[in-house]
Amino acid sequence: MISKTDIFTIASKKEFEKIALKVFRFQFDTNKVYQEFCSLLKKNKENVKSITEIPFLPIQFFKSHEVLSSFEPIQVTFRSSGTTGMQTSKHLVTNVSLYEESYRNAFSEFYGNIEDYCVLALLPSYLEREGSSLIHMVDDLIQSSNHDDSGFYLNNYDELIAKLIELDNSGQNVLLIGVTYALLDLIERHQFQLKNTIIMETGGMKGTRKEMIREELHEILCQGFGVPVIHSEYGMTELLSQAYSLGNGIFECPNWMQILIRDTEDALSYVNEGKTGGINVIDFANINSCSFIATQDLGKKYPNHSFEVLGRFDNSDIRGCNLMVV
Repeated sequence: MISKTDIFTIASKKEFEKIALKVFRFQFDTNKVYQEFCSLLKKNKENVKSITEIPFLPIQFFKSHEVLSSFEPIQVTFRSSGTTGMQTSKHLVTNVSLYEESYRNAFSEFYGNIEDYCVLALLPSYLEREGSSLIHMVDDLIQSSNHDDSGFYLNNYDELIAKLIELDNSGQNVLLIGVTYALLDLIERHQFQLKNTIIMETGGMKGTRKEMIREELHEILCQGFGVPVIHSEYGMTELLSQAYSLGNGIFECPNWMQILIRDTEDALSYVNEGKTGGINVIDFANINSCSFIATQDLGKKYPNHSFEVLGRFDNSDIRGCNLMVV
C-alpha cells in the first residue's frame, strides 16, 4: 500500500518513477474502470515497466464512470461546472485529507506560510454551485490564513475594491485569487496600482466574455492591477493537486505531480520537450481514484518538468486520439 509519506516526500526522479509504477500496479488491481481500459490497450502489471508505458485514463471517464481505487466510503464528491443539461465530471473522494495535505504542501512550497497572507477570493461562478474542489481549497486557505479580512466576494465589487486598496496600502501581503472573467470585471470598475498583492487567475470565461490568448489576457490584467506579473493555478475537478505559475504562464508542479505531453496523432506516444501535444497528468494525490489522467488540454513541456498550457483540443484535434472515446 502507498502511504501519504510515500506521496509527499518524493525527492528524486528515480523515487518518482518507482512510486509511479507502484501506484500503477495498485490502481490496476483496485480500479475496475482503469483495469478494463488498460486491458483494451493490452497493458498489465507484467508488461508496464516504465512511466511512458503506463496508460493514461481519458478525463471524460469521470463523466461516465465511477473512477475509484478504494473501497472506503465516499467523503466528498467534487463536481465540474457545466451548463444546464451538460454531463459533468464527478470525482469521488474517499480521503479528503489527502487533497488538503496536497494543496497545503504545494502552497507552502511555492508561496511560503499561508499566515503571511490575507486571502481574498473572487470566484462567483464557483460559489454559486455545490461541489467545487476549488472552493474547498480556497475556503481552507482563507481559514488557515487567520486574517480577519480574508474571505470570499461574490458580486460586491465595490467592497472588494475598497478592501484591496486598504490592505495593499497598509503593506499587508495579499493574495487575490479569481476566475478570469471576474478579475476583468473588477479592473473595468477600478484601475489599481498594487505593490503588495499577488493576482492569481484560475482561468475561465464561463461564456461571459470572448476567450483570449494568455499573453493578451495577462497584459490587460497587469495594467489593470498595476502589477508586473499575473500568477496562475492549474488544477481541475478530476485532480487533487495543482501546478502554479509565478508569472509568464510557465507552470511548475509539486514533487508528487508531473506532466507528460502526448502526441496528438498517437495517444500512446510522447513528443519531445518544446513540442505541442496533449497534456497527461500524473497526480499521486489521486491514489484513491486514478493518478494517470489524459486531459483535453494542449501544452508544451520544458526542462525541469515545467510546462505551458496552450488551449484545449477541439473535435478535429482528437482525430488521431480514438482512445479518448473507447
